[in-house]
Amino acid sequence: MKYAFALLMTLALFPTTTPAQESTPMTMDQKNVLSTISTMTEAFNVKNMDGILSTYEDRATIMFQPGEATFGRDKFAEQFKGFFAAEPNFQFENHQVIVNDDIAVHTTPWTMTGKTPDGQVIAQSGLSIAVLRRQDDGSWLMIIDNPYGDLVIPAK
Repeated sequence: MKYAFALLMTLALFPTTTPAQESTPMTMDQKNVLSTISTMTEAFNVKNMDGILSTYEDRATIMFQPGEATFGRDKFAEQFKGFFAAEPNFQFENHQVIVNDDIAVHTTPWTMTGKTPDGQVIAQSGLSIAVLRRQDDGSWLMIIDNPYGDLVIPAK
C-alpha cells in the first residue's frame, strides 16, 4: 500500500503527458526565440550567408562536428558553404523553447537528406540544441548552436 501511494503521488506530481500533447500557448519570448531559429533555417535553405550569420552573436560557438567547437564568422561561413554543396533538405519536428530571463534554450529533432558531389544520397539526423541570449534591442541571437546534441562525449 505504501508503494501504491508513492506511485500515485509521483504520477500526480509528474504528469505523463508529453510536450507535444500539451497545448500551452507560447509566450512572446518563446515566439521570438523560435523566430530567430526560423530566420536562420530559412536563410540556410536559400543559401543567404548574411541572413544565417545575422542570427548569431559575434562570439558564438557552433558545433559543425560532434565535439569540435568552431568560433568566428569567417569559419562559420566556410563551414556553411561546405554544407551548401550537398544541397541539404532539413526537416524539423516539434520545437521546445525554455526561457529564463535573458537566456533561452531551443531544442528540436531534425533529419537531413542531401547528395555528395558524386551523387550519392546522404541522410543524417540528430537533436539540435541552441542557446540564445536576448540582445539590448530585445531580439534573440544564438550564442551556442549544437546540432549534435544527442551525441555525448564519452567520459575518460
